[in-house]
Amino acid sequence: MQRIYEPQDLLEAELLLGMLASEGVDAHLTGRHLLGAVGELPALGLLGLCVEDQQAERARVLIAAYNAAAPLPGEEPESCPGVLLC
Repeated sequence: MQRIYEPQDLLEAELLLGMLASEGVDAHLTGRHLLGAVGELPALGLLGLCVEDQQAERARVLIAAYNAAAPLPGEEPESCPGVLLC
């Protein structure tokens, strides 16, 4: 199993878990239960997405595509140009 990505927060982690699952990639989130102890632990690097070795490259490609997402022309609101609103 390889740790392939460190989500910024639990919300991003859950979104990525769902996206990977929808693409047939089994992923596991580590560090979820450490978030309650943030006062005692470093604030960054607690969360990690892990996948099996044979799915690691595909998962990295999917996450890179997710991070590179941009609004389609004409779908972004005039009040927030260039911002992807989900």
